[in-house]
Amino acid sequence: MKDLKKEFGPSSWAIDNKTAIYVLIFLITVLGLVSYNRLPKENFPDIAQSKVFVTTQFLGQSPQNVENLVTRQLEKQLKSLKGLKKVTSNSVQNVSIITAEFQANIAIKDAKIDVKDAVDKAKQDLPQNDVNLKESVISDINVADLPILYINISGDYDLKKLKEYADVLKDEIEGYKEISKVDEVGALTPEIEINVDLNKMAAAQVSFSDITQAVGSENILSSAGSVKTDGIRRSIDIKQDFKNADEVAAMVIRNPKGQAVYLRDIAEIKDAFLEQESYARLKTPGSDQFKNVITLNVSKRAGENLIEASDKINALIKQKQKTVFPKGLNITVTGDQSDKTRTTLNDLINTIIIGFLLVTVILMFFMGTTNAIFVALSVPLSCFIAFLIMPAIGFTLNMIVLFSFLLALGIVVDDAIVVIENTHRIFQNGKVPIKEAAKMAAGEVFLPVFSGTMTTLAPFVPLAFWNSLIGHFMFFLPITLIITLLASLVVAYIMNPVFAVDFMKPHVEGEHDHPKFDKPTKRALIYLAIATAVGYLINVGVGNFMVLIIVLYLINHFFLLKVIDRFQNNVWPRFQNWYAKWLERAVQRPVTVLLGTMVLFVFAIVLMMVRGKTPEFFPSGDPNFAYVYLTMPIGTDQATTNEVTKKLEQRVAKIVEPDKDIISSIISNVTKGVSDPTDEDQGDYQNKGKITVAFVEFGKRDGKDTKAILKKIRGAVQGVPGAKISVAQENSGPPVQKDISIELIGDNLDSLVKTSARLKNYIDKQNIPGIENLVADVQNDKPEIVFDIDRERANREGITSKTINDALQTAVFGAPAANFRNTKEDDYKIQVRALESQRGNIDELRNMKVTYRDLATGGSIRQVPISAFTDVRYTNTYSNIKRKQQRRVLTLGSSVIKPYNANEVNASILSAINNFKHADDIIIRQGGGQEDQLEAVTFLGTALATSFGLILIILMIQFNSIGKTLIIISEIFFSIIGVLLGVSIFGMTMAIVMTGVGIIALAGVVVRNGILLVEFTDMLIEQGTSLHDAVVEAGHTRMTPVLLTATAAILGLIPLAVGFNIDFVGLFTHFEPHIHFGGDNVAFWGPLAWTMIFGLSFATVITLILVPCMYIIRVNMKNYFFGKKESKEEPKKLETIEA
Repeated sequence: MKDLKKEFGPSSWAIDNKTAIYVLIFLITVLGLVSYNRLPKENFPDIAQSKVFVTTQFLGQSPQNVENLVTRQLEKQLKSLKGLKKVTSNSVQNVSIITAEFQANIAIKDAKIDVKDAVDKAKQDLPQNDVNLKESVISDINVADLPILYINISGDYDLKKLKEYADVLKDEIEGYKEISKVDEVGALTPEIEINVDLNKMAAAQVSFSDITQAVGSENILSSAGSVKTDGIRRSIDIKQDFKNADEVAAMVIRNPKGQAVYLRDIAEIKDAFLEQESYARLKTPGSDQFKNVITLNVSKRAGENLIEASDKINALIKQKQKTVFPKGLNITVTGDQSDKTRTTLNDLINTIIIGFLLVTVILMFFMGTTNAIFVALSVPLSCFIAFLIMPAIGFTLNMIVLFSFLLALGIVVDDAIVVIENTHRIFQNGKVPIKEAAKMAAGEVFLPVFSGTMTTLAPFVPLAFWNSLIGHFMFFLPITLIITLLASLVVAYIMNPVFAVDFMKPHVEGEHDHPKFDKPTKRALIYLAIATAVGYLINVGVGNFMVLIIVLYLINHFFLLKVIDRFQNNVWPRFQNWYAKWLERAVQRPVTVLLGTMVLFVFAIVLMMVRGKTPEFFPSGDPNFAYVYLTMPIGTDQATTNEVTKKLEQRVAKIVEPDKDIISSIISNVTKGVSDPTDEDQGDYQNKGKITVAFVEFGKRDGKDTKAILKKIRGAVQGVPGAKISVAQENSGPPVQKDISIELIGDNLDSLVKTSARLKNYIDKQNIPGIENLVADVQNDKPEIVFDIDRERANREGITSKTINDALQTAVFGAPAANFRNTKEDDYKIQVRALESQRGNIDELRNMKVTYRDLATGGSIRQVPISAFTDVRYTNTYSNIKRKQQRRVLTLGSSVIKPYNANEVNASILSAINNFKHADDIIIRQGGGQEDQLEAVTFLGTALATSFGLILIILMIQFNSIGKTLIIISEIFFSIIGVLLGVSIFGMTMAIVMTGVGIIALAGVVVRNGILLVEFTDMLIEQGTSLHDAVVEAGHTRMTPVLLTATAAILGLIPLAVGFNIDFVGLFTHFEPHIHFGGDNVAFWGPLAWTMIFGLSFATVITLILVPCMYIIRVNMKNYFFGKKESKEEPKKLETIEA
């Protein structure tokens, strides 16, 4: 047999320069820890959606007018932008909201620039010189824009006083570098009101325009330049801005005849507030009733540290309560995302520690304590290297990144396992010098390990190019894994050989049978005792941890080493011999084994079809929040909506009272912050309310099921006349659209509304379970009063329709005359309109006189009542008008009630739609979540195919053989047997995104062991071993690293899959481990973890049994077709390892 010795240059260099490597390890450790502490912490990564919003206010206009005058004109310019995916719009009273969605590969900054250019081009087509048409606001949405916490301010003070206290906090918080904005909800907006008496104004022959022009002309802050006097240049300033409402009241107004009148004689002027537009109330566990509050919604800047921002804000509140605010002022922080972030990060970190310990323990039994520690050190060292790189690429420490480390936990040790195990095997208890053994071991396995690592990385590369919102959300997973796995390659070949040379000792038979309290043991205990004393000086938790280390050291020395020795010398050799016998039998019937595996593959598919549950898009766990969404009929004012919301909140509070110990707060909102997050339109609506029930974190719920509470809430809020109510929980993943979304597309809005009503009734009659409440997003029940103008008659009087519109608009809606600046507030308006009693009275408005100068009669002043040329009719109009790709669209949307499956419900709805008869000019299709799901499935299929292609290329480069490549690639297909069997047998639901990503990740992991086996078989054949003996010996020799790598990966994922969690900080600091199972992380990541566990478990069997059989089949087929004959020498009996 030939003896082929190989070395890998970098490993040999590292072994010869150990001091430099130890210095490098020290630097990586210290700098990695520093980088970890400095990384911004957040729950979800900051993701900018590929959407640009164009919001244009056109005050006093109906939805139809907004659509025709604004929306259509802007859409014409937007539709041809580069990289545009689709344009949708919503025209509502006074506002046009257009959403331009771009392909995900278009930079959002570039998209905003293009949109701004298009809006500028459209300006010439918009109404000109109309003060009610405001400048378009162009914006985008980032996950970071969502509030990180809510500050609720209440007490026995009026809203004006509460607002003053709220402003103190708002001003300081907005000054923090971590904070982007602070929005106030429930506060009153100040204004100077000029409420004109229409009758007195007519008697004085003054018009609204006379008043607004006069007030605006007197509210002056200006500079007239500068003059030089006495050698000094002095500026000339005019400071004639109003200081208070009395100065405004004292204004002199002249009518067109030049007659003067004081403004106070024809109008009521007061320093007041706008009608309250929004309401907010709060109920906490310690209070018996809801309290009116002013809420500050605090949003952080993208990339900033959420935990630090929260800590600063909470510290500020405590400081202000002690020094500035009165004792009667109550400040409650709710919805603090830092709590969720801390819990998520701590749970994941604790899970990583548990997985690390499990991996280390299993390695100890197979490789011994010292070797296991070498391998285990590759985990933190690889992570430290990744921590050093993450700031350079702008990554934060979020749940996606931490899960990536958890997923990598069992994979990064693979390279180290192979290198150390091979070193130990060659070392053979001292028969080869350790230095030479380490160099030979690294060189012998470098190529297969490198190829294996590349094949592991290959499937993650396509995931980095997932161009969608979900793809941007998952982007952190492949990048973090790629960085960490590449780092593990460096650790395995540069650092682990150095550890082996210095610490790997020859094994002496029976050395652990009678452990002694010898000098090395005493010396180690002294060092550990000193470290423990230092630890207590630093922190109690550190000291307690060091005590545990001492205990573990003693257990290992006096008990565990003996157990490990017996396992390695008795248990494991017997298992190896047992495997060798089965492998002998298998390779004698390779075709039978292959056919049996194929039959099992078909059986797994059939079982999945029979027993498997319908897949879901994204997994959802126990609710952390329950949301009650209230929608009143269009036209309902905010005060009425508030009264209904009050009734609902009392119902909710009553139904959750038995579970109040797991309720952290109940918050009610009206008008602001009331929209469902799955809706694109997040505007303010007077007819909408929202109640939020916040639960305590999972570990503090004592096993109570929040899904059951959600169900009880859903039942409690039903039965409110005229109200549409839905109940939902928060999304556990990236923002997606509604579960159920049925789009009706056409041009005739009346036809769309009627068809949608018929379709809703038709689907309701089908009694499809799981549909909560189908609601149309466009309705024609908005009350409207139409003034029909007799244009001919008005024109004869010298009055235009615009003149009439301006008079009515100012009387009802109001017109800004100037800005009042004498305040700490931002400038607020001096608003001119009719008296409240008159602007709400249609007869008063109809009888309002239009005052104007009639040029046809020589410029005389004339006054004509509006009733002279108008008729009034009461009707209903559309609440809003939505468009998609320049066509009108109406959407029927609903949430799916748990535990029903959204895909099953949508399949039933699709069947109903196909049987529904409708006009040919209307298109009915499913959108929303189904659209997102189809896009995700399409990409994941493409990514899986691309992964296969990349793995094929890598394998072809390594082996230069189609047959060997197909042997290894077949492991991917057959590993799916394990996934299908596991999901079917245990009755699990496949999550399309997470299971899909799991299968793609599995593809790279399962082939690396196959590479090791095939490559070692090739090496044995090169050395002259017969085919049969080479296959069996390769399986026998590589069984240990194959099982170790698979077991390490599986054990690393088990804690997350079952949700097993221990609070290690609490354990060492307060002796409170808070052990629990389940939680948000297991709900979100569980499907991915189980996919890899099932797949890896079965793939290990495939590697150890099927791969050797397929290797023999390949050689036999090659010999058969190309006429080569295998030597007929009798296969040697594999040497049995003595037990």
